[in-house]
Amino acid sequence: MVWTVVPAAAHEEYVVDEERDVGLSELLGEGLADPFVVGPLVSGAVVVLAVVAGYLAFRPLQRDLATFRSAMREYVEYVPWLLRISIGIPLIGAGFGGYFVSPAVEVEFRILQVGIGFLLLFGLATRLVALLGLAVYLVGVAIWPTLLLQLEFVGGFTAIALIGAGRPSADHVLGRVAGSPGTLSRQLDPIHDRARAFRARIDSTERLLPTILRIGLGATFVFLGVTQKILQPGLALSVVDRYDLTAVVPVAPELWVLGAGLAETALGLALLFGVFTRASATTAIGMFTLTLFALPDDPVLAHVALFGMASALLITGSGPYAVDSHLERLESNLERADATPTEAD
Repeated sequence: MVWTVVPAAAHEEYVVDEERDVGLSELLGEGLADPFVVGPLVSGAVVVLAVVAGYLAFRPLQRDLATFRSAMREYVEYVPWLLRISIGIPLIGAGFGGYFVSPAVEVEFRILQVGIGFLLLFGLATRLVALLGLAVYLVGVAIWPTLLLQLEFVGGFTAIALIGAGRPSADHVLGRVAGSPGTLSRQLDPIHDRARAFRARIDSTERLLPTILRIGLGATFVFLGVTQKILQPGLALSVVDRYDLTAVVPVAPELWVLGAGLAETALGLALLFGVFTRASATTAIGMFTLTLFALPDDPVLAHVALFGMASALLITGSGPYAVDSHLERLESNLERADATPTEAD
């Protein structure tokens, strides 16, 4: 293994080499004193709150949304496969690309990362491999804190360790063979019975999968929005300058930085608390897609895990311990209240 380390870098530093000498106090001083910065920020927040309040008050498109949720539930069985692909492919790319998880950490662990990545793709010893990947990532963070830029890997590995391989996977096929009466594998396989007993013990905890995904993805958004934009405005301003974003949308550079940072933070908090989870996940996918087109030299593999986790949340919804659960109960109560006069008639 060859060990080479570069200085800490942010997602923005994947596409810029230098950082403008601008601190948080200077950004806030200039930005908050400019009505053309404060005005759009306040009006944007008001519009979002008005849309949310309008939806809660009028509850439009309920039949469409119910049909959409029903359609998404048909894909739940493929969520483990989706997560394995979303975590496995970036690890393989990192191994062959000569960096460790994040393109900002140029440390070569090719065999380790490619091995974990391929085992996840094949779905072989999936839970053990996911726990190994999580342990490797956490040790890496202790050595190179820059790996926190890929914080979503904590949620991704944990989710895979909880849910298992699903199907299609090598674990599923080998389990079927070893579990079939009369097969040689059933007589020789010492793992199958223990694995089946373990799955039976944790079946009740698999409902926490959406919660783990929400926390993993939401924490990543909050971290990136706060630390990589608001607290490091010089870096974000360099991205604005590099791509001449003020020509795309003619607003002050401070508005670009504050707007992006606050939007990412707000989206992360919405995911953390499970507020309109499917809508938040859709927004996240839209942001990733826009970023890939707006920043053509941004490494695509660095975002694959985020894409996969957001897509999984689009399928599963918020899960337990979410504001959405209370909103759904409120909507059900309102629907029953609306239906009562009709039923009486």
